[in-house]
Amino acid sequence: MAMQDMNDQVQARLAKLDKFKEMGVEAYPHKFNRTHDSKTLKENKEALMASGEEVAFAGRVVRFNRKGKMCFMHLKDRYGRLQVVCARDEVGEENYEIVKMTDLGDFIGVNGFMFETQTGEYSVHVKKVTMLSKAVRPLPVAKEKIDENGNKVVFNEFADVDTRYRQRYIDMALNDDVKEVFIKRSKIMQAIREYLIEKGFIEVETPTLQPIYGGANARPFTTHHNACDMTLYLRVAPELYLKRCIVGGMEKVFEFSKNFRNEGMDRTHSPEFTGLEFYEAYADYNDMMVHFENIYERACIAANGTTKIEYQGKEIDFKAPWPRYSMIEAIEKFGGLKVNDMSDDEIKAKMEELGGHLDGEFSRGRGILELFELTVEDKLIQPTFIKDMPTESTPLCKKHRTIEGLIEQFEPYANGWELGNAYTELNDPIRQRELLEDQVRRGRGGEGETHPMDENFMHAIESGLPPTGGVGFGIDRMVMLLTNQQTIRDVQLFPLMKPETC
Repeated sequence: MAMQDMNDQVQARLAKLDKFKEMGVEAYPHKFNRTHDSKTLKENKEALMASGEEVAFAGRVVRFNRKGKMCFMHLKDRYGRLQVVCARDEVGEENYEIVKMTDLGDFIGVNGFMFETQTGEYSVHVKKVTMLSKAVRPLPVAKEKIDENGNKVVFNEFADVDTRYRQRYIDMALNDDVKEVFIKRSKIMQAIREYLIEKGFIEVETPTLQPIYGGANARPFTTHHNACDMTLYLRVAPELYLKRCIVGGMEKVFEFSKNFRNEGMDRTHSPEFTGLEFYEAYADYNDMMVHFENIYERACIAANGTTKIEYQGKEIDFKAPWPRYSMIEAIEKFGGLKVNDMSDDEIKAKMEELGGHLDGEFSRGRGILELFELTVEDKLIQPTFIKDMPTESTPLCKKHRTIEGLIEQFEPYANGWELGNAYTELNDPIRQRELLEDQVRRGRGGEGETHPMDENFMHAIESGLPPTGGVGFGIDRMVMLLTNQQTIRDVQLFPLMKPETC
């Protein structure tokens, strides 16, 4: 332990460890045979009190009040907290020494029976105490005071956001609402998995280390494989590998994947994030819209018991079906611009007037995409599908079956955020090669985020990809919305942080 951390409280706790050794008491035993958690103890209150059967309960000490020969403690486990009552005459002089050396933050186990105290609090009447883990570093203590209106106000010393992210373990130990976010995250992912499996999808795993990155317009993290002396990339998306699975005849596949993009960090972006992508043979983007809205509806219910949420003061209802607009319709409806009647110069002038900017060469399609971002995105509060984008939007999508210059792509929006991306997948290998070659050319022309050429992927498409619909979206952003969290770091257990010296 670093010398600067050896404050008086730490010294006192280390001294107690020495005393435990003198007493022959193991402060870090291998196991504790717990019979009940706090949830089952509360659910079976009447039966346990009537039978008087012995129970074994364990948790972290979060409240401690010792008065002479009697000690009242609250132990906290994953479900909540419960009082345990230790009397020296009940546990014996030697065992009560353990109680006397217990501090806030320690994990202890108790054996006893259930009863109600004189004040009516349901508690464990302790017959034996076992030290399970002596915490040598004290947890921050929440302080209480009474405000001018006579209300009790709790001041949590562990409130600095930066410290909470760096020490998430303490954040969760002290703040039940933080832990609840991650429990809801688990429920959301389970609901998605159950939906896709119900629909006949197979869960697969594809490489994180890739010789060629692809599947998204993004800058990659680069690394080096020493044994093979080759450059590798952390995946930016699993798309190109999942399409290989479709080529191989799996027909319906999905993957929860950790993706890595070497880009900026802000409220809704992180260099490491969790994505979900799924692909279905013989389907198109219309089928994917139905899957997407159903998944969001089910995930919202799993987390909140309803399709309605309040996000930062806005009520949003994820009940399916959601409205659908083409990008051109949306720019007219929400932005007041009829782009089909505008010349290229008028689009460019309007874009610049609104503060837009394009890296590399201008094209009409890229200008329309920029106008959409500038005039529409922040108005899409309720869940909405935006579909039928200009060809320049992506090189991995089939052209629109009836409208020239457009592709069969959609992006779902809510709260002004893009929630995902989906296509009727491009399966024409000749056209696919042309578009990827164009991406390489545009990258040389100055665009920062383009797709590289992937000959192995092209070999797979040339071997035959059936008509396919595909979807990709961010789990972190979904959890932010469904749990009312303001930043992506609030829904990542251990987010990447700059060194404290930066």
